[in-house]
Amino acid sequence: MKIYDVTIVGAGPAGLFTAFYGGMRQMSVKIIESLPNVGGQLTALYPEKYIYDIAGFPKVRAKDLVDNLSEQLAIFSPTIVTSESVEDMTRLDDGTWQLTTDSNTHLTKSIIFTTGNGAFEPKRLELEAAIQYEGTQLHYFVDDMGKFAGKDIVLFGGGDSAVDWALMLEPIANSVTLVHRRDSFRAHEHSLELLNQSSVIVKTPYVVDHFEPEGDNFTHVAVRNTNGDVELLKADHVIVNYGFRSHIGNMKEWGMDMERHAIKVNSKMETTLPGVYAVGDSNIYDGKVKLIACGFGEAPIAINAAKHFVSPETKNHVKHSTDLFSH
Repeated sequence: MKIYDVTIVGAGPAGLFTAFYGGMRQMSVKIIESLPNVGGQLTALYPEKYIYDIAGFPKVRAKDLVDNLSEQLAIFSPTIVTSESVEDMTRLDDGTWQLTTDSNTHLTKSIIFTTGNGAFEPKRLELEAAIQYEGTQLHYFVDDMGKFAGKDIVLFGGGDSAVDWALMLEPIANSVTLVHRRDSFRAHEHSLELLNQSSVIVKTPYVVDHFEPEGDNFTHVAVRNTNGDVELLKADHVIVNYGFRSHIGNMKEWGMDMERHAIKVNSKMETTLPGVYAVGDSNIYDGKVKLIACGFGEAPIAINAAKHFVSPETKNHVKHSTDLFSH
């Protein structure tokens, strides 16, 4: 098994830029991400929303920021492992760290946590039949809006993300039906005003009842209201946006100093464990500001500390990117 110089746990924006900077310092890099896609909350919650506090961009769509970070990172071809959650970490006798996930083990000389508030997973439909449609017709993430063009979409949820998805899909889909279990939505007033002016069909208060199968696929989804009445809705795809759960698992038992769910670090982003660092929303220190921009700034600090830990003979002085890429 290959032993990497640094393994980054979490593939949100801070994790992706940390991995890129690891490549800049000529480190072998692995990324482990609990979600099926990179991008973290930007991809899972609001890929089509604009972000306004990224240096050099008057505004940038969340999905485009993730795409740009991925393109930047691809220069160094890191190993990216998705759909794995780290469950344990152990320091071996030779100083190597062993990370154990729910399906694998990974060896590394140093670790950088960029997990935000913890491993991130969607709240799934509580229907036995649901799992067979996941990834084909049933979606908890939308990474490519093109697949919904000209289709009949039924979307479940009542928060900002659900309303945003409905509004974004309306221009390209054949039809969009938004189903919520309550009469009132939790979304912002402006979004609700746009929803009322759109062609999105709204069904409240309804919950999902079952899928109407035809062969290996479904053609309709049945929804049920509080009176017990069931209605069939034509559906090529169903998108569920019931929110997400984040958890830190056994992290508090791994020996790092923590404050609530955040990992305490010093000015070098070092934790209390040798060769282990934390960047972005996963860490805490005096004056901490939880912004993507701050996570970007912490990434080089952590990588440079990890580089010196893995290769003590390296100098602390870091060249500018123009000098590094000129060679």
